[in-house]
Amino acid sequence: MRSAARPEELALRYVYIGLIVVVTGLVLLFMFQNLETVRVSLLSASVTLPVSILVFAVYLLAMLTGGIVVALLRTWTKGARGL
Repeated sequence: MRSAARPEELALRYVYIGLIVVVTGLVLLFMFQNLETVRVSLLSASVTLPVSILVFAVYLLAMLTGGIVVALLRTWTKGARGL
């Protein structure tokens, strides 16, 4: 059976919820202020999309590639230690 949350845990939970609300509000504000479109071209392909969508896509791509690089470096360092 789970015991009742301590007052510190409850206060911290409200801080986390507050931070989530603030960050979500800032993201929505950014999206609504950057609705103008940009054209992105690569070789012969071209796409037109809002700036906010482009920034979000670049952010997701950076998270993906950053995670892959970190995993690759961990593998290399574990391999180097095993020698």
